[in-house]
Amino acid sequence: MLNRYLVILSTVLLFLTLSGCSANERVIKEEAGKQEGSEKKVELTISAAASLQDALKEIKAAFQEEHPNVKVNFNFGASGALQQQINQGAPVDLFFSAAEDKFDKLVQDGQIDQKKSTDLVGNELVLVVPMSSNKKIKSFEDLANIEKIAIGTPEAVPAGQYAKETLENINIWKSVEGSVVFAKDVRQVLTYVETNNVDAGIVYKTDAMISKKVKVAATAKENTHAPIIYPVGVVKNTEHLKQALLFYDYLQNEKSMSTLEKYGFTDIN
Repeated sequence: MLNRYLVILSTVLLFLTLSGCSANERVIKEEAGKQEGSEKKVELTISAAASLQDALKEIKAAFQEEHPNVKVNFNFGASGALQQQINQGAPVDLFFSAAEDKFDKLVQDGQIDQKKSTDLVGNELVLVVPMSSNKKIKSFEDLANIEKIAIGTPEAVPAGQYAKETLENINIWKSVEGSVVFAKDVRQVLTYVETNNVDAGIVYKTDAMISKKVKVAATAKENTHAPIIYPVGVVKNTEHLKQALLFYDYLQNEKSMSTLEKYGFTDIN
């Protein structure tokens, strides 16, 4: 009788123990699920040169697949205008500039930590004309013979700054200055050429590559303008440093660099 009682008691205790273990496992799984589901979702704002639009949109799609809790928003424009926005306190997490001087100004002003920045890619400057053009423009010197040429506003648009520098160095700026139509950024220059509102425009090689409505008439020689370098860095006042550094590092990985090169940028490292 005693043996039978002990067997029953042991069975009941075993059942209670197993039930307790299952309950504990269930609680642990539920808590883990809650933590995973409640992981804070963060939005990053990346201010980037207009010429980076297509490459960065592709990089963004790949990044967000790997990091679904980080949403990336882009603010594209002229590097000079973006630099001023950051200096005025705009809520920006990273800055990807088309010019070193605009970027270096933010480093000097204490807006970007030089240790969290790098020169990432390079570009080339090209002269483009409408695909249907019959103006026989084959060199930058030929711009002296046309009615309208578009460039970015040199004070704010790096491509415009490089364009003016090139025209000055080949000694035709004074003769073409009256024919120049200034644009707010390099993509607007491209649009002016695509729509035949101007006879020619000076843009980056990467911009010319994405358009089927323009053709490259000439490429500026490297000694006619300062090196075209794109630096990127984390803005000091970011409220999302961990995620900003995550995207900053992602831009430098092999996959992102391959995407940038696909769109015509050059690896300078």
